[in-house]
Amino acid sequence: MAAAADHVVIVEEGRQATAEHPSAGPVYRCKYAKDGLLDLPADLDSPWQLFSEAVKQYPNEQMLGRRVTVDSKVGPYTWITYREAHDAALRIGSAIRSRGVGPGNYCGIYGSNCPEWIIAMEACMSQGITYVPLYDSLGVNAVEFIINHAEVSLVFVQEKALSSILACHKACSSNLKTIVSFGEVSTTQKEEAENQCVSLFSWHEFLLMGNSDKTALPRKQKTDICTIMYTSGTTGEPKGVILSNAAIMVEVLSIDKMLQVTDRSCDTSDVFFSYLPLAHCYDQVMEIYFLSRGSSVGYWRGDIRYLMDDVHALKPTVFCGVPRVYDKLYAGVMQKISAGGLIRKKLFDLAYNYKLGNMRKGLSQEEASPRLDRLMFDKIKDALGGRAHMLLSGAAPLPRHVEEFLRIIPASNLSQGYGLTESCGGSFTTLAGVFSMVGTVGVPMPTVEARLVSVPEMGYEAFSGDVARGEICLRGKSMFSGYHKRQDLTDQVVINGWFHTGDIGEWQEDGSMKIIDRKKNIFKLSQGEYVAVENLENTYSRCPLIAQIWIYGNSFESFLVAVVVPERKAIEDWAKLNNQSSPSDFESLCQNLKAQKYFLDELNSTAKQYQLKGFEMLKAVHLEPNLFDIERDLITPTFKLKRPQLLKHYKSIIDQLYTEAKASRA
Repeated sequence: MAAAADHVVIVEEGRQATAEHPSAGPVYRCKYAKDGLLDLPADLDSPWQLFSEAVKQYPNEQMLGRRVTVDSKVGPYTWITYREAHDAALRIGSAIRSRGVGPGNYCGIYGSNCPEWIIAMEACMSQGITYVPLYDSLGVNAVEFIINHAEVSLVFVQEKALSSILACHKACSSNLKTIVSFGEVSTTQKEEAENQCVSLFSWHEFLLMGNSDKTALPRKQKTDICTIMYTSGTTGEPKGVILSNAAIMVEVLSIDKMLQVTDRSCDTSDVFFSYLPLAHCYDQVMEIYFLSRGSSVGYWRGDIRYLMDDVHALKPTVFCGVPRVYDKLYAGVMQKISAGGLIRKKLFDLAYNYKLGNMRKGLSQEEASPRLDRLMFDKIKDALGGRAHMLLSGAAPLPRHVEEFLRIIPASNLSQGYGLTESCGGSFTTLAGVFSMVGTVGVPMPTVEARLVSVPEMGYEAFSGDVARGEICLRGKSMFSGYHKRQDLTDQVVINGWFHTGDIGEWQEDGSMKIIDRKKNIFKLSQGEYVAVENLENTYSRCPLIAQIWIYGNSFESFLVAVVVPERKAIEDWAKLNNQSSPSDFESLCQNLKAQKYFLDELNSTAKQYQLKGFEMLKAVHLEPNLFDIERDLITPTFKLKRPQLLKHYKSIIDQLYTEAKASRA
């Protein structure tokens, strides 16, 4: 990267390799922090102050909204105000204290996104109590582990998760003494709790146990532990990431700073749609931000089948997504365009390529094709309710074609970010108006510094190569304080003050970072060829016939195989064209040998289109009718593949694929 790239500044030179450490590139900050990393005002000590200040300014604004279903009919969004939520948080916080839980103690929150989740979180913040999110998708064993590991004595639980908490209580009874439901509690559940010597309250009962006296709130400090977030991880037991009050707050302030740069600060006119797991750092920090600005947050119903219906009912002005969600949005829009006939598809392609070409030349989105926006592109915005002025993407890199598609949507700015729980969410973000950043995760946030460290065993050189490539390392104001009770794990990833992410990046000429690999997701085939499997999966995912793909190989085999979830319509269309019986029987079609060959050929056609090497081609595929899901522990809540678990689940199928592929080659 050029020494004076457009959007970053060098604050420390690189270093050569030593006997103890590999070489490392220069240290960079974004230009918005060239004089120093973003810091907190001296009088700001807790995220509770951000919320309290918003309540003072916007007491009667709509804060938290949900849709209620009555007699199988879902209604419009109904809202509680900032004042009402604040009063509830004070009462719940007071009730928590009445159960013997005080500052420095740990309180769990277990359930999918809803107003009670946020109120419980704010209640903990008000009392200086560390809240510990429990993924509603982690399963009983992980919930037991976290309750015991974090010594959680009180947990808030979604109604539908009460039975699982009661079922695991015996294994964590030495810690867990109080359970509070987000809703009602049945007589049977009360009796079961009494038999287990644990106190169980409904939300309403618990609310009445507290008071709204603000004068009794304890003093908070910047260094206090705000939350311990257990990462779902792709291997091993969950790790408890410690995030301080200061880390959360400075991350919130940095979000506002970068939104000012890319779009605008949010305000009371903004509406945020909450559906990504609140127990994950990405959505949680975003909601803390919106609630510090007087914006409204509307929650989905928790059912993926009704996700888009909830979006259209809420009409959010800001939408946070992950690649899988945006992939589906892209596929749905393109399918509608194709269904309009060949001429309509041709006209759209011409208009799309014209606007994209102008944006590549440096024209802003508004300048690139104003007439075509009105004629061709305005309706695309309706897919997200019609009001979104800001689209945010995280968790994994967007495929380039999807990112380009999202950037052409009129009056909507797209910003793709990168971060980890250990960096309190976002640590890099693209600048919406800078088209050269397509395909990257942008520049460092103003709270962190970044550098690349060479990975010699993978051939990545950060110090002396023509292009700087290496492991992304971070340090700064929004970084975690370590792993709870696991100093050994902390020492493995924090070396000389730098957090080693495990992701491989490449600096671009404009100062943006491109994720190109994963340090751990690389393996060698038996002939000695290295395979960067995530890159391959991203390429094969561009085949429009598939919904998901997991590619497998190891050092004992010379070729790759894959488990593929086909798009139902794609395989049914193939069946009709090829006169296959029972075209509506999805599972039977997935077992059809001719269908398997068709999908294998189409996937390898995609591989050739994107110039993959011979050893990167697939030799066999298994068609799986069921999506990889959280319930079977095959993906994380942010839709990342859990490779050890996938291998365990599909071990017999993988063995069969290799056996059959070798037999056919003999």
